[in-house]
Amino acid sequence: MNNEGLTYKNSGVNVTSGYEAVKLMKSHVQNTFTKGVLSDIGGFSGMFALDKNQYDEPVLVSGTDGVGTKLMIAFIMDKHDTIGEDCVAMCVNDILCQGAKPLFFLDYIATGKLNPTKIASIVEGVSRGCIKSGCALIGGETAEMPGLYKENEYDLAGFAVGIVDKKKIISGDSIKEGDVLIGLPSSGLHSNGFSLVRKLFFNVYKYDIDHYFDELGSTLGEELIKPTKIYSNALIELNQKFNIKGISHITGGGFYENIPRMLPDGLRAIVDRKHVEVPPIFNVIQKLGHIETHEMYSTFNMGIGIVMAVDSKDADSIVEFLKTKDERAYIIGEIIKGEKEVYLCHQ
Repeated sequence: MNNEGLTYKNSGVNVTSGYEAVKLMKSHVQNTFTKGVLSDIGGFSGMFALDKNQYDEPVLVSGTDGVGTKLMIAFIMDKHDTIGEDCVAMCVNDILCQGAKPLFFLDYIATGKLNPTKIASIVEGVSRGCIKSGCALIGGETAEMPGLYKENEYDLAGFAVGIVDKKKIISGDSIKEGDVLIGLPSSGLHSNGFSLVRKLFFNVYKYDIDHYFDELGSTLGEELIKPTKIYSNALIELNQKFNIKGISHITGGGFYENIPRMLPDGLRAIVDRKHVEVPPIFNVIQKLGHIETHEMYSTFNMGIGIVMAVDSKDADSIVEFLKTKDERAYIIGEIIKGEKEVYLCHQ
């Protein structure tokens, strides 16, 4: 060790970079502030006021998630302004399943070396996701952790809180035989299955991130980095106008794990695959990897980001209402008696 002595900076942590990152992200964060925000960026905690006159029995609904190894696509492309949107979507879409309206969001970014411009770019994506969700980014943490993370890599996680009146909670308890399943399209892979995707494209076939696929109409990187769709615009108002009995967010585990999560015991979901519009990326993956259909529907969303269970008499009206919100939706199946599971058919 030289004579200048040990400091936090020469140990690998530069607090000045942290201050600079806060300055760069401040405008993005403030763009998300909604009526309930009581705090500003830089405080020790975020504060949010509830409108006590809006709810009879307000219930807070929370969710936390990250974006998994999709982060490695951002590293390879050196593109960091969309991955934050993914993080918000993964958290917010989960709480929407209970009928909650998103209120606020917090993020956590850990990195080996803090690059203020890169951090601000990540937060720009988080802020954009919050604006799409209708929630406020009221806090977060950026941790510089040399030795634990590589200099050019980071991890990202988030935490969302929403609110719903107790009588409007979507629990799935009222789902019954004869109800209909409605699917809302995904924007692509979203943020699941990327360990398989990376192994297939980069290890097995050794494609470059800039490889152009005619089937996709884009480069591989452009397709893989597409942000996860956020469903706030469609689902919040939908829950106010119709009786939505159950909602499943199709994430890790695909159809087989997520759809049964909303079902009561004694009921089975039947999904007709001919009504599922599968985007080209999934066909490319299945063909190149020689992957069985069951494995595809167990790993990916296959073009459906949200599945809802509704009364059959409401189904057509719900699809028409969603059209007015510029949201495509289509009937993909039904509920029957049986073991609590999902069965995919292709009639």
